[in-house]
Amino acid sequence: MLPTLAVTGTNGKTTTTRMLGAIARAAGHRPVVVTTVGVMVDGEERGSIGTSMSAFNEFLASARDEGGDVLCLEVTSRALAGGFATRCPPTHAALTSFSRDHLDRHGSLEAYLAAKAQLFLALPAGGVAALPIESEATDLLASVLPDGVALRTFGFREGADLRGTIARVDRAGTLLTLEGLLEMEVHLAMHGEPFAVDALAAASLAHAHGFAPEAIRSGLEGFAGVPGRFEIIGDTPLVAVDFAHTPDALQVTLATARSLAGDGKVWVVFGCGGDRDQGKRPQMGEIASELADHVVLTTDNPRGEDPAAIAAAVEAGRTGGAAWISVPDRTDAIAYAIDCANDRDVVLIAGKGHEAEQIEGAVHRPFDDREVARRILHRPTTSGSPGEPTEDGDSDDAS
Repeated sequence: MLPTLAVTGTNGKTTTTRMLGAIARAAGHRPVVVTTVGVMVDGEERGSIGTSMSAFNEFLASARDEGGDVLCLEVTSRALAGGFATRCPPTHAALTSFSRDHLDRHGSLEAYLAAKAQLFLALPAGGVAALPIESEATDLLASVLPDGVALRTFGFREGADLRGTIARVDRAGTLLTLEGLLEMEVHLAMHGEPFAVDALAAASLAHAHGFAPEAIRSGLEGFAGVPGRFEIIGDTPLVAVDFAHTPDALQVTLATARSLAGDGKVWVVFGCGGDRDQGKRPQMGEIASELADHVVLTTDNPRGEDPAAIAAAVEAGRTGGAAWISVPDRTDAIAYAIDCANDRDVVLIAGKGHEAEQIEGAVHRPFDDREVARRILHRPTTSGSPGEPTEDGDSDDAS
């Protein structure tokens, strides 16, 4: 089995895992990177593999034959609940974050955390558990670590073994200062606190594995980001597509949008998925109301649910802070926000990120927020009022 640097968490798993791959390459290794958005060998994209253990093992054997010498592995709660950690135990492991998600599958936050804990229970003596100092889950996970497993904390709080300070966030990226286990400045190409947290998690695991500080900095600074994770699509207005689909992720992503808006306004286009945790819907409506200036409520992946019922549940959390409009068609919603925003504004299109389809009932139709936004931004200018909502919209509410 290859040395395995495993990453789990509610948000940031994919980015952190791919950051680790970039660090490993900077250190002269040939990393095998496995994430939910695809696999890589030594920096080369290899598409995706199935979710079965046999598909995983087949890919891993092939990657080893190509010279792969370290595995950077994203591990979901679903895989962990199914016993994955006992079949692919980590050498070192990190938790990026923990907040409400997947309660439709796990039933409770306690069961969700218990699934995450399986990764750390599988650590061997001499392994390192890298945990976020700000998370309420850290104390519980630390208390169940096997004998001989070292705890290393990371975060922004005083007392973290690897402490980060965000010196600056602008349209060029994020300047992050590291103290403690590593002493350096890192210029990240990505924007905002979520990516700074991911960088701290990746740096913690890389340090545990013995990668040199110079390789850690070089890998992080050379990492361009993950598709659909605050991916910048346009500059005037600044349009970003992000996978944020939980209350915590939407909150921190909107905070990033606010930091980039300056004296401009923040627009958010989002909805909630069907056949998933219903309790988070009003929470996300409240967060959008409080942190954005304009909310464009639209359809995500309704799956087997009525899109109007999902939207009503989200709007139930509305607090009255932001101007609000409902535009059910997602293409129309994205066009409305981009057309109404001015050059200083930030338009955040949240919820689907890298996804290339929209699921309604049994129908899976091609739909990529990034491609839709690009098409709208680059279409010829037409006369008339920009961004007129569909008949389902309420133009008075968007003023």
